[in-house]
Amino acid sequence: MGEEEEHPPEIQQHQTNDSLIEIIESTDTAQHNQQEVYSWPSMRFDVPPQRTFHFFQQFRTVRNPNNFLKGVKWSPDGSCFLTSSEDNTFRVFYLPESGSTGYVNDCSVLPEEDSYTANLVVNEGESVYDFCWYPFMSSSDPGTCVFASTTRDHPIHLWDANSGELRCTYRAYDAMDEITAAFSIGFNPAGTKIFAGYNKSIRVFDIHRPGRDFQQYSTIKGSKEGQTGIISTIAFCSTQTGMLAAGSYSQTTAIYREDNMELLYVLHGQEGGVTHVQFSRDGNYLYTGGRKDPYLLCWDLRKAVEVVYKLYRSAEHTNQRILFDIEPCGQYLGTGGQDGLVHIYDLQTGQWISGFQAAADTVNGFSFHPFLPMAASSSGHRRFLIPDYGSEDLHLNGHENCASVWSFSLASMTSDCEGNRGDIDGQLEQ
Repeated sequence: MGEEEEHPPEIQQHQTNDSLIEIIESTDTAQHNQQEVYSWPSMRFDVPPQRTFHFFQQFRTVRNPNNFLKGVKWSPDGSCFLTSSEDNTFRVFYLPESGSTGYVNDCSVLPEEDSYTANLVVNEGESVYDFCWYPFMSSSDPGTCVFASTTRDHPIHLWDANSGELRCTYRAYDAMDEITAAFSIGFNPAGTKIFAGYNKSIRVFDIHRPGRDFQQYSTIKGSKEGQTGIISTIAFCSTQTGMLAAGSYSQTTAIYREDNMELLYVLHGQEGGVTHVQFSRDGNYLYTGGRKDPYLLCWDLRKAVEVVYKLYRSAEHTNQRILFDIEPCGQYLGTGGQDGLVHIYDLQTGQWISGFQAAADTVNGFSFHPFLPMAASSSGHRRFLIPDYGSEDLHLNGHENCASVWSFSLASMTSDCEGNRGDIDGQLEQ
């Protein structure tokens, strides 16, 4: 890793800039309080969403014709979204400033051309384990436009989302003084530290001190008490400061304190290894999903004794990590599945609200826009082919319910918005 220069990120600028912006916005609001009031868009899920943008061809190359997407995440400022794919590549797509391109209503029919090409392509050296945006990322402040990634046999990388340059690295070493890769990463809400999950441990890096300096915390307490296995996913509570959740391939989810990594309690109940966790907007509930587990579990963190309810999704026959997301108002959850459907659930009741066919393959990523009535989805899964020796039974084309299609699309959903926005029609898909 000698070629990787360490340059501390310039993300501390957001504190001063944000303070100035808050003062300006507060003054402006006081002067125009009666003229314009903005409220969060209220999405209507009784209307089928429309596909607005579609991306497919640029993911298929001569070098990797069977490439597929593995996840998608919106930037915190909503200006762009980031995708991860099987070819160990990140792509950043910025939303067009005006207008939208045509779309195809039938998801089984792929357009000849993508809506537009990626604004940035970043190549990693090995298979991507996890990635995340810096929480205060803003396209208007280049110093904050960064995202972190962790890959096999590599340290944690911090990438510039504008230039694609490597800002700095965060290295963890094992007992043999060799670099060990993190399986999951996440910025704390303050944006000052990176929490990384390893086998039976969590390491904490100061983002302003790249290199091999970190704090290490074992997830095993006493005689095998605590959380065992690989820490596969990390999420922070945005309202109840100082609380984080970590999922493990040992089928457990643990709640810790951020300041000293004190173990508060361990949740059991997932049928497969936990691959994704997310807090509710109010911080009172936690949602967890597992590998080869058809149910997302809702936990009440004020009790944390039993499951409040279960949300179904088709995931019984795939080892893929299937990401879900909660819309900005915190009332609905969207999740994909191996059947190509996206299901929308009401989090207050746990009842299914609606669903739509987002792709003809596994929908492994779903992400709501942070403030617009839009969402992004990613789809695809690995295909295994063996030579044809004259028997059709020898063909192994993946799960029978999935077509050999890899697509990504962004769509805005029909919504009712107060203020000067009016009604917005749209959808998502892959």
